[in-house]
Amino acid sequence: MSGKVNMAALGGLVLLTAIWSYSWIVMKQVMLYAGAFEFTALRCLCGSLVLLLVLALRGRRYLKPTPFRYTLAIALFQTCGMVGLAQWALISGGAGKVAILSYTMPFWVVIFAALFLGERMRKLHYLAVGVAACGLLLVIQPWLLHLESLKSAILAILSGICWGISAIIAKRMYARHPGVDLMSLTTWQMIYATIVMALVAALVPERPIDWQPYVMGALAYSAIFATAIAWSLWLFVLKKLPAGIASLSTLAVPVTGVLLSWWLLGENPGPVEGSGIALIVLALLVISRKGKRSVVSVAGETRIKHG
Repeated sequence: MSGKVNMAALGGLVLLTAIWSYSWIVMKQVMLYAGAFEFTALRCLCGSLVLLLVLALRGRRYLKPTPFRYTLAIALFQTCGMVGLAQWALISGGAGKVAILSYTMPFWVVIFAALFLGERMRKLHYLAVGVAACGLLLVIQPWLLHLESLKSAILAILSGICWGISAIIAKRMYARHPGVDLMSLTTWQMIYATIVMALVAALVPERPIDWQPYVMGALAYSAIFATAIAWSLWLFVLKKLPAGIASLSTLAVPVTGVLLSWWLLGENPGPVEGSGIALIVLALLVISRKGKRSVVSVAGETRIKHG
């Protein structure tokens, strides 16, 4: 019976990786028809509505708001920061490249945990961070002086940094409020993020949305598949699989995103950028293996991906 459950969980992990990986393609393609901030606000709104429905189906007690200060901080850094900056980066950056740079989150978690939570970095962590730094340099290629490409890369890295900060905030929140329900936290932080992103979209000039069918499909995909279904799969995977296996999604999503963008969008990274991506993936593998308990627990507390 356990074997069947494990196989179902592994299947769920594969499906989860596919959903979150393909969402980077959707996020990139929708930039043909919409501004980054307005689409992010609409995506948060649709996701909030779907998640509220999920909570209502689970029972009224799950609709209770989670701790306001922590939830708002997670909303600002994780959804507004991580998702908003990644969407902004996709205006001029490739989907695979932005995915890889945004998924540098585990490195920032390790660094911030050492600085603010007193967690000790291991020797292999230092090595992984150094390898990742070399990979970032090769991916960004600042010597080429392509300003739009450099801007996109910086925004994507800031996206990963914001995600890392939100993970530290979530870890502190769970230390003080260990009984907070993960789905409730996800829902309420997305509600707050919807309000913030709506204000940003109203203040930042952007071209009006061209309401093509693809935009409607992108919103539906983001709300139903990348949020509600993927979140349910993530909780199922966390419950049924060992942490080390579950953490593979942190590695598999950006890698699959790069391959999908290469296949579907023709985004060939080239030898230099490809070498940088390989170094980042190698460093991510080291981090996920050597720091899997802390990284996975944080990822499980804050994951909204997203793709």
